[in-house]
Amino acid sequence: MIMKTGMKRIFAILLLSVCGSSALIAAENTPVDSGATAWMLTSTALVLLMVPGLAMFYGGLVRSKNVLGTIMHSFAAMGIISVLWMVAGYSMSFGTNVLGGLFGWNKDYFLLKGIDTNILESGVPEYVFTMFQGKFAIITPALIAGAFAERISFKAYCFFIALWSLFVYNPLCHWVWASDGFLFNLGAKGAIDFAGGTVVHISAGVSGLVAAIYLGSRRGYPYQVIRPNNLVITMLGAGLLWVGWFGFNAGSSISSGLSTAQALTATQIAAASAALTWIVIEGFHQGKATALGFASGILAGLVAVTPAAGVVQPYGALLIGIFASVLCYLAIQVKNRLGYDDSLDAFGIHGVGGMAGALLLTFFIRPSWMAEAAGASPTGSWTIWNQLGVQALAVGVAVAYAAIMTLVLLYGLNKIMKIKSEEADEMAGLDRSYHGERGYGMVNPS
Repeated sequence: MIMKTGMKRIFAILLLSVCGSSALIAAENTPVDSGATAWMLTSTALVLLMVPGLAMFYGGLVRSKNVLGTIMHSFAAMGIISVLWMVAGYSMSFGTNVLGGLFGWNKDYFLLKGIDTNILESGVPEYVFTMFQGKFAIITPALIAGAFAERISFKAYCFFIALWSLFVYNPLCHWVWASDGFLFNLGAKGAIDFAGGTVVHISAGVSGLVAAIYLGSRRGYPYQVIRPNNLVITMLGAGLLWVGWFGFNAGSSISSGLSTAQALTATQIAAASAALTWIVIEGFHQGKATALGFASGILAGLVAVTPAAGVVQPYGALLIGIFASVLCYLAIQVKNRLGYDDSLDAFGIHGVGGMAGALLLTFFIRPSWMAEAAGASPTGSWTIWNQLGVQALAVGVAVAYAAIMTLVLLYGLNKIMKIKSEEADEMAGLDRSYHGERGYGMVNPS
């Protein structure tokens, strides 16, 4: 029986190599691993939970007249990106190279019409993997919305995230995570991005920065004090993000085993160390430890450990959380000095945190991973400096591509429709202007 099962898996691997499919082994006769599948179903739900968590986090930080409009950015992404992912996103991300590797394509992935009975080598139905990855595609453009909150047309936002998902997220996802992606194959064992530090956070943070500068500031910024409407909601949102992140990181093992436990442990430690570091810094710098500071620290640690969760030991996660918190705090201080209006610090947290994690992980990689890399290297050796070069190149590619393409998309879209809200709409509030509703009984006029 064992021999038969082994032969089936060998045949599946040979079939994959002939057909030139992605790294995902899929065959009708592969047995389902119920434990791994159950965990991946749970992880998929946890990542989706992060989207309303993000909506609450962002929604509490804006003025009351814009709370529904801000929350709608996250919920709109759930609808728009889910459909696009099913139609073409999964194929563009995990199909085989086309156009010189610019993105992927597989006709069986189009409309998900060819994976109905596919089981991955890990024993997980391909539908589950598809939906899990689709949740990453949803939350990434939703993160960008924090950079231009309170001043973007809702219609323009919907068109922007659709285009951005197709032409920025999907190609980056293919380069980093598809088996024939050039960043996946860079160096001895590829650029390390365990759960999306490069694909998700760097791309979203950099795109947010470009968008914030392109759209210009909110009316009255920075001379008018713009206060959060409900920090209670923000703290609850941060809590939901922390819980959901276990699916985000630990689920990226696409299994239920040792690597899952390693990633989950690193996630918890990095988030905690970063949150504590942030309020300590605040205590020295401002004299008070704030709730918003603690929430910001949580996010900084979670973002930074995302690319590293599967390859670093607990002490590495601890230090990554500390360093990332310091760097993100400094980034926000620089923003305040420069005066650009990244409304909710999408770049300061996600962009800087993602870059910090992608680079810092190099110094805390497990010896076993480095030994495997040395074995895979043509020279028979591989150092942390070799891997740092690979990580730096991947970060540079993500930054440059996201920045250039975001600028191109914004410029082109602005030729078709006005992206930034009219001054009258901004003054009245996005809730009333674009949705005809109010989040609360009274509207903050400021």
